[in-house]
Amino acid sequence: MSIGNDSQLTEFILLGLSSNRQPLLFILFLIIYIFTLMGNLIIILTITLEAQLHSPMYLFLRSLSLTEIFYISVTVPRMLKDFLLLAKGISFIGCATQLYFFCFLGTTECFLLACMAYDRFVAICHPLHYMTVMTKAKCLELSLGSWLSGILLSIIQISYVFSLPFCSSNIIDHVFCDILPVVKLACADTFANEIAILMYGSLVILLPFLLILVSYIHIIATIVKIPSAIGRMKAFSTCGSHLTSVTLFYGTATIVYLKTKSAHTYVGTKRIALLYIVFIPMLNPLIYSLRNTMIKNAMKKIIINAITYFSSFKRRNSSKNRT
Repeated sequence: MSIGNDSQLTEFILLGLSSNRQPLLFILFLIIYIFTLMGNLIIILTITLEAQLHSPMYLFLRSLSLTEIFYISVTVPRMLKDFLLLAKGISFIGCATQLYFFCFLGTTECFLLACMAYDRFVAICHPLHYMTVMTKAKCLELSLGSWLSGILLSIIQISYVFSLPFCSSNIIDHVFCDILPVVKLACADTFANEIAILMYGSLVILLPFLLILVSYIHIIATIVKIPSAIGRMKAFSTCGSHLTSVTLFYGTATIVYLKTKSAHTYVGTKRIALLYIVFIPMLNPLIYSLRNTMIKNAMKKIIINAITYFSSFKRRNSSKNRT
């Protein structure tokens, strides 16, 4: 590792979570990670196997669950390793790779949440045109567009960040290679990079959020005009899960990334970071499954069919053994 004034760093040190209970934290975060993977996989399998859920709203949800699986896998496995090992170094390339995939998947999730808001806007505000506007092909185009936007925008941003010279301190006071703590370590004027980060955050956080906000202004204006209280409740219920997810995700992302202060004043709020990299991906399967009757019914149906299949399979094997 080179840390001289004229040498480029080859390794960073992630301080992570300072605690005397590292094994306990390892067990806690391992349970959360497994629960998150299983919860999102169950949603993906449920939507894939149940034909009634092959509508745009649930296809977007399937894409979101797939994104969450990759998103949490970018940071948590590395955190689990650091809980057990004293050596917390991460190579320059490893840090750049982790930060790229974090930005790519976070950007994708922002755009997917905006697509889901647009889907609800069309369904509630223009129900007669919903089947012609939100086709499966359109849903696929929007999902792929979200992923491609994340890929391309993140390449530009991360290339710009890691073109900076890093030649002094190599200690990142964070649980992963986040963009603001990394820029803070550069031994050069980072004003242009800070402006670029603010512009990037505005594009991938603020713009989708404004689209979501406009969609829900129209949705609420339409819902309050529904004469039936039951009809209003039913319309609101289709948006409740998405609104909860948006509030959690955009709330934490806005606090961290849409700052007007210099990156050199950034202190790396680890507690907030844990919210958006660990706990929100864990909560999303609960938010969308517990609040959605169709998903709950589809899960029950799949479980019952699986139990029935294995019971009949077991009976057939037993009868064959007796003969």
